Amino acid sequence: MKDLRMVLIAGLIVGVSLFFLSAPHLAIADKVVHEHALAPADIPAYITAAVSSPDRPAADKERDASRQPAQVMAFFGVKPGMHVADLWAASGYTTELLARIVGPAGRVYSQNPAFGAKFKDAEKAWEARMKEPGMANLIEVPRAFDDPAFLPASPGTLDLVIVNLNYHDMVDRKFDRTNINEAVFKALKPGGVYAIVDNSAQPGSGARDAGTLHRIDEQFEIKEISDAGFRLAADSDIFRNPKDNRTLPFWKMNHQQDRFMLKFVKPR
Repeated sequence: MKDLRMVLIAGLIVGVSLFFLSAPHLAIADKVVHEHALAPADIPAYITAAVSSPDRPAADKERDASRQPAQVMAFFGVKPGMHVADLWAASGYTTELLARIVGPAGRVYSQNPAFGAKFKDAEKAWEARMKEPGMANLIEVPRAFDDPAFLPASPGTLDLVIVNLNYHDMVDRKFDRTNINEAVFKALKPGGVYAIVDNSAQPGSGARDAGTLHRIDEQFEIKEISDAGFRLAADSDIFRNPKDNRTLPFWKMNHQQDRFMLKFVKPR
């Protein structure tokens, strides 16, 4: 009888182990993958070609050193043929890179709320993107975040939505991020990526510095997005700067401010 009990217990242990190994959504897949910069040879050729395109504006290329677009696009897994959205696209720096990578078989929704008087140059740059070569797959969406159609893609059709360095501005402007994040969740396919890059504030500071230093607490942002149903799948250290004590406005850091880059996914 004792031997039988031992056999049953051993069988139970093996069965439980196999269950968890075969159920990544319960165990392995819940781990956050910590990634580092890729070697140039490991960046897909279609990303390298988009970044080095001679058709990109010179002003965009001047920003590449601090923005590291090849690393960003590779980390988030942007590929030809994808349908994607760039929220609060500003002048369209990220929008253009997305359009060049996804190519003619893809689609890019580039959304902006109303530009203030101080940002008319950015508005002109954004509007001019449509006239550049290779931008036929670009759809500009000049809609406020409280407009139900600010993200006009049909439900479950997008592969990726990105907010590049502007989520803290949503917080500062007191936009309803619950509605925004729920709309993103609805628009993405199962397994789709919600891509976030933002300026780091001091841990525990919450939204305190969003409108002054234009920084935000990483955990504050993670919680808001996770509460919408997303799972944090990976982060990257390519923008980390341990020398930044996060007490200065980011523009006083010569584009060397500590930033976090987070890849959320819509669960399958």
